Amino acid sequence: MARTHAEWQAFASTLTIEGRAFIDGQYVAAADGRTFDCINPANGQHLASISWAGAPEVEQAVKAARRAFDSGKWSELAPLARGRILKRFAALIREHGDELALLETLDAGKPIGDTTSVDVPGAAYCVEWFAEAIDKIGGEVAPVDPKIVGLVTREAIGVVAAVVPWNFPILMASWKFGPALAAGNAVIVKPSEKSPLTAIRLAALAKEAGMPDGVFQVLPGAGDVGKALAMHMDIDCIAFTGSTGVGKLIATAAAQSNLKRAWLELGGKSPNIVLPDCPDLAKAARAAAGAIFYNMGEMCTAGSRLLVHQDIKDAFIAEFKKAAAHYQPADPLDPTTSMGAIVDRVQYDKVLSYIDKGLTEGAELVCGGKAAHTDKGLFIEPTAFVCTGPDMTICREEIFGPVLSIITFKDVDEAIQIANDSEYGLAAAVWTSDLSTAHKVSRRLRAGTVWVNCYDEGGDMNFPFGGFKQSGNGRDKSLHALEKYTELKSTLIKL
Repeated sequence: MARTHAEWQAFASTLTIEGRAFIDGQYVAAADGRTFDCINPANGQHLASISWAGAPEVEQAVKAARRAFDSGKWSELAPLARGRILKRFAALIREHGDELALLETLDAGKPIGDTTSVDVPGAAYCVEWFAEAIDKIGGEVAPVDPKIVGLVTREAIGVVAAVVPWNFPILMASWKFGPALAAGNAVIVKPSEKSPLTAIRLAALAKEAGMPDGVFQVLPGAGDVGKALAMHMDIDCIAFTGSTGVGKLIATAAAQSNLKRAWLELGGKSPNIVLPDCPDLAKAARAAAGAIFYNMGEMCTAGSRLLVHQDIKDAFIAEFKKAAAHYQPADPLDPTTSMGAIVDRVQYDKVLSYIDKGLTEGAELVCGGKAAHTDKGLFIEPTAFVCTGPDMTICREEIFGPVLSIITFKDVDEAIQIANDSEYGLAAAVWTSDLSTAHKVSRRLRAGTVWVNCYDEGGDMNFPFGGFKQSGNGRDKSLHALEKYTELKSTLIKL
């Protein structure tokens, strides 16, 4: 039975929070005693002091991971056996679902209704999906000279570092460690310092599921920890989700060290195109509001550029304002809340500065435009602007908050030109009643995911996720993600 607001508050008051790093099967404090504060953005409450991993902890974790990998106790375990342990891990995530959802809500300001229905179940599903996949894929027998047996196989890459973001902490982490563990690697998770709590808790659950020591470790800390992992000569692969700027630094560090594989899922400024033959304006408006205001706009796929045909602009904006009214910031522990708090003061100030920039540059405010509940926490109203053109700052830079830029266009070609005129290429959407138009526009949009007559659908793990251009490389989710964490080997046997 779902908990009430009061019951979530009571649960929060009794919650025990672990804040130490998890290395080689146990929780440990940083050798120098350094910590950082974990703060609830909805009320400013101090949640825990978190160990800030330093150079000694990075070295210990990498050595433990290498030892675990080289021993073969995980990498050489039969796929079926490895899958069973991962399924137990997924089951434990579900069993502790309320605890993990509460940690996520307190830590990142996310509505409890979302963490219980999307984030935690999605993480369990991801781990389970890869657990079920690993004993159902194989290699190849190459068609070569009959005097040779040619085998093409995949094997685990080794030690994988996963540097994960603060907007969907447990879900994005699972998209990395799920396939990496399934492939037989040892994994070191570096959660964001803005939201480290669920990753730290998951480590104990992984051990309880039967994962050998050193196979799943967690190093909390700031960018120095991520840099140390990216530069480490004994890490074989680093997977990162976050900003394009930091992604470039990680790719540089990977190249300057041992040329480790670097998989980057980066920023976005995704266009959501509404053509004049949109089949349902009200539905499209509701989807457009969700595309930018869900999770407080803290989404790399956020539909932050709404491109509306000039003939339907006024009618669409009227519907959009109705839809936006359903996203009002409130206590994240209330199950009825649709919009929580901005993750921390830095991001809060950044979002407000972009709102100021939009006003200064002459954009027309449609709704919102200011902070909310300033006496309680870091809340910002759902905000939308009609922009004077696609070159305004708020139309080009990733804000990562509940701020929408509405841009008008006169025909399909102009819409596609505006949509593709971005350094990013993560996602896009088009609304039309014409099947041919849907296919033609989808093909021309330079984005890793294109939605037609919907937005942000596709929680199914079968769809690869990632972007074009400066939105990164490689793909999370699907069997394609497994490929990222393996190396191809050709074996030729002369008969």
